Amino acid sequence: MENHSRLLPSPEDANALLAELGSDRNVLADSVRVPTTLMAALGACAAWWVSTAAATTPGAGYQPPTSGWLGLVAVLIIVHLIRRETGIRFRTLGLRATVLLAVILVACLALFSVSLALVSLGAAWAVALTSLSAFGAVMWLSGAAFRSALEHLRRG
Repeated sequence: MENHSRLLPSPEDANALLAELGSDRNVLADSVRVPTTLMAALGACAAWWVSTAAATTPGAGYQPPTSGWLGLVAVLIIVHLIRRETGIRFRTLGLRATVLLAVILVACLALFSVSLALVSLGAAWAVALTSLSAFGAVMWLSGAAFRSALEHLRRG
C-alpha cells in the first residue's frame, strides 16, 4: 500500500483559497438573473389553480378539483427548468426564501378559499380577479424568493 500523504496548506494559503472561493460565489450570484419568464409561468400555474374554483359547486356536496395534481406537476417541471436555465442547484434556500415560499402557499390557499366563497355567492365572474391576484402575487413572491436564495448562496 502506498502512502500519498499531502502537505497541509499553510494558514495563509488556506485563507487565500477561501477568499478565492468566496469571490467565485459572488461572481456566480452576480451573473445569475431572475428568470422572469419562468416566474411568470409559476404565477400562471397559481392563477390556473385558483381559477379552478369557478368550476366547482361549493357546499355540502363539494368535490375538490382533481386537476390540482396536474398543477403540481407543472410547478415541478418549471422548478426543473429554472434549475436548468440558471445552472444553480440550491442545497439550502435560506430562512427568508423559505418563508417566502410558505407565504406563496398560504396566499394561494387563501385566494382559492375566497374564490370558493365568491362562487357560492353566485359571483363566479369575480374568480377572474382572484386568479389575477394569484398570478401577480406568485410571480412577485417567487422572484423575491429566488433573489433571496441567491443572496444566501452569496453569503455561503
